[in-house]
Amino acid sequence: MSETPVAAGHVLVACAHGTRNPTGRRLIAELALGARALRPELRTTAAFVDVQPPTVVDVVAGLATEGTPAVVVPVLLSGGFHVHVDIAGAVQAHPGTLAARPLGPDLRLVEVLLTRLAEIGADAEDPTTAVVVAAAGSSDARATADVEDTADLLQRSWAGPVTTGYGSAAQPTVPDAIAAARAAGAQRVVIAAYLLAPGHFHDKVSGAGADDVTAPLLPDERIAAVLLDRYDAALETARLQADAEARRPGSPNRVETLDFWPGPDDVDT
Repeated sequence: MSETPVAAGHVLVACAHGTRNPTGRRLIAELALGARALRPELRTTAAFVDVQPPTVVDVVAGLATEGTPAVVVPVLLSGGFHVHVDIAGAVQAHPGTLAARPLGPDLRLVEVLLTRLAEIGADAEDPTTAVVVAAAGSSDARATADVEDTADLLQRSWAGPVTTGYGSAAQPTVPDAIAAARAAGAQRVVIAAYLLAPGHFHDKVSGAGADDVTAPLLPDERIAAVLLDRYDAALETARLQADAEARRPGSPNRVETLDFWPGPDDVDT
């Protein structure tokens, strides 16, 4: 993606779920710092939808009170309730604040998953090694579809079967997905933890009965690059929408143009 100027001064609000795990908190904070390291002129701040302060509602309201425009980037791997309700509601309450799409699906996240799988000695070329992409889970079908899309992308680089399992709210559960992979003939079943950081769900999938479990996605500089791309895309979408509105007939910002090119006889002398 081409660079989007940040002259408008939009703050990047990196909005994560929130966790009580100290390592998880540190890694999310370092992700926002990583984005700033890649683009030093950009102001970043953190917000959360659950568990820990400050809430996205409070952060967005505070920036709006300052008159500071913001782009809220969901530091989430799929588009579920938190994206479409919590973050959307916080943004809609303050016109001029923008919401980006979540980090996933994205090929770079799949590349990180492949790195984590290699770290546990899983062989992408072994057709007898099955992978269960384990996500936190959501009752929102859009979130499940995003995880399925990620598994489909991973399957392109994996010889064995790749399926999905969920820690809560969606089916199949991670233990059921592992059992299904074994029943289908897999000699080794590994979990690709589709989770950003350590915490409740990584602890849960680690005890689900797989032969091995990958570490979460963070830390990895590729994720900071995805974060910045989501920020840029939100600004570009807003710019295109503003341009389209300005060209709309009857718009107060519309600039009328001649529908012909005047010739010499059309010009007063």
